[in-house]
Amino acid sequence: MIEEIHCPFCHPHIDPEQNIIFENETCYFLQHNLQQDVLEGCGVIVPKKHQQDAFALTKEEWNDTYDLLQQAKSYLDDRFQADGYTLGWNVGKVSNQFIFHSHFHIIPRYNDEPLAGRGVRYWLKQPENKRPTR
Repeated sequence: MIEEIHCPFCHPHIDPEQNIIFENETCYFLQHNLQQDVLEGCGVIVPKKHQQDAFALTKEEWNDTYDLLQQAKSYLDDRFQADGYTLGWNVGKVSNQFIFHSHFHIIPRYNDEPLAGRGVRYWLKQPENKRPTR
């Protein structure tokens, strides 16, 4: 597939700014150097096989994602002492998925950040996000 040829998650070794922190049989836990300035410690878990989104993951990829999540949390707790985490997938353009290779975001959160206390739903539940009446 053409998207796999240009997919940054299919070829994490090509990008010198991409770091493979952990891997198992089917997945990687990656951290990109350019993302660390604002989102300190953030990373993604991606399947090694090109899967468009979380709904396409195999049971083995789900299990391996879970295993890497546990490893990543221990690593991030030790290295960054996060006060909490925001976790999740974006699926489809409307949810801001622009790399169409499944990637599970792990975002450490800190008490001293300006948006502390605002989680994954904060922006979605604002009145300006209400759908027009049909």
